[in-house]
Amino acid sequence: MAQIMIIAKEPVAGRVKTRLTPPFRPEQAAALAGAALRDSLLAVSATPATQRVLALDGLPGSWLPPGFVVIPQRGAGLDERLAAAFSDAYRLRPEPVVLIGMDTPQVTPALLGAAAEALTGHDAVFGPAADGGFWLLGLRRPDSSLFLGVPMSHPETGKLQLDRLDRAGLSVHLLPELTDVDTAADALAVAAQVPDSHFATTLRELGE
Repeated sequence: MAQIMIIAKEPVAGRVKTRLTPPFRPEQAAALAGAALRDSLLAVSATPATQRVLALDGLPGSWLPPGFVVIPQRGAGLDERLAAAFSDAYRLRPEPVVLIGMDTPQVTPALLGAAAEALTGHDAVFGPAADGGFWLLGLRRPDSSLFLGVPMSHPETGKLQLDRLDRAGLSVHLLPELTDVDTAADALAVAAQVPDSHFATTLRELGE
């Protein structure tokens, strides 16, 4: 069993999901971000884990369910923030860490459980995203050198990150590809996959 961590931003208008504006207004994009985060947190809550962690940029709100250890994000670029989040979680509890973001409200406890299970036989687990990035990364033993300097928010971020793991000599288990919600088209596609989610409900309400 592993600890599971979400790295996220507080869903504040103008600070989250800016690629959804337009067609959505900043407050609508923030509502969608908040709904996606809530779905992700609930999936983590329903997954067996030794610890549940939220690495947060901002302040927790009523959207945060009980049972999470909240730690602040540290660092400038995303590579630094990922390295720090893994390091801080591992320092709190020196056990394997599975990390996801707040952009995949379609994530399920089954997928998260499979990721945690994979770390019993592999050094790392990697979930590629359709946009060229990644939606999940798990490590049996975190190491900052696996992240620092990897270009983030780049069409080949996922490939470059996977190459870094391979060059470190880690055995990597691959998970299915998921779509991150970055654009309005992504939002519609993901909502169709999980019509009963908070994310899909919020999207429908915004269209009414």
